[in-house]
Amino acid sequence: MNVQRQQLNSDQTAGPGAHAEDRFSIGLALGGGAARGFAHIGVLRTLMAHGIRPDVIAGTSIGAIVGGLYAADQLDTFEEWARQLTRRRVLGYLDFTFGGSGLISGGRLIRKLEETLGDACFADLPTRLAAIATEVGTGHEIWLTRGRLSEAMAASYALPGIFPPKLIGGRWLMDGALVNPLPISAARALGARLVIAVNLNTDNFGRGTIIQDHGPDADDDARRAQHELNRSRSGIFRPDRLLHRQFFGKPDRPGLSTVMVEAFQVMQDRITRSRLAGDPADVMISPRLGRVNLFDFHRAKDAIAAGAEAAEKSIEAISESIAALS
Repeated sequence: MNVQRQQLNSDQTAGPGAHAEDRFSIGLALGGGAARGFAHIGVLRTLMAHGIRPDVIAGTSIGAIVGGLYAADQLDTFEEWARQLTRRRVLGYLDFTFGGSGLISGGRLIRKLEETLGDACFADLPTRLAAIATEVGTGHEIWLTRGRLSEAMAASYALPGIFPPKLIGGRWLMDGALVNPLPISAARALGARLVIAVNLNTDNFGRGTIIQDHGPDADDDARRAQHELNRSRSGIFRPDRLLHRQFFGKPDRPGLSTVMVEAFQVMQDRITRSRLAGDPADVMISPRLGRVNLFDFHRAKDAIAAGAEAAEKSIEAISESIAALS
């Protein structure tokens, strides 16, 4: 069965004996989802194991990073780095800043990308690639398809308020998930006839429902008193530790990062649902990532495994779609 799948994929891509009318492009749409995006690695590994290699990749945020590194043949390097991340190492990449338009300057992450990719550009890739970003001020959906890969990736994951926007081609750009969290439309526009999409946020059971009756309760005053007490004690901490607490929060109060990312996730979920209704993927891969929080970058192993498992379950549907189009 695996050999048959490989043969199907070989026939549809660019086999020397295939007729032009029999060939078609496979597209891969990689959605945003912060740390959950390591699942994209597992998806790609599984697809490659079954002989399925995308001709077109459209990625948003972390999807743009993984898709770009795969296209640049740097997936092994990226996966090795991801699996070695610990909580302490993750903190080492968070270069907080008191100026600019983001809490984190992002310089350390960009240097890591540049170290891996060098001066690699879109034109150097054997795969058609688009990194999705959003223009500040206009809200335009920008498909980055030219220039240096590292710059495009940095723009695509520039979460507002967390990372500063990036200036590319005279436009200030930020996270593409604001306008297209799962860029199926981009993959189709770039020539993909069969689009496989990876949605990192489908496993959020119980989110987004309606609470029809809510108000204050008897414990509100006690909670506020405890919060004021904790706030008065916080003066003993160094400025850097205070910034850390403000960013990550405390057990009794969400931090700035949690509030911003949760708000971003709610918006992203609503946009994704709306766009899927009008432009669904041919095959949807939905890793079970509900227990991996958006900032759990130290859990790459779990996310990669979840992506591989979800992709394996979708192989039959992908093979049937390839056979039908062939």
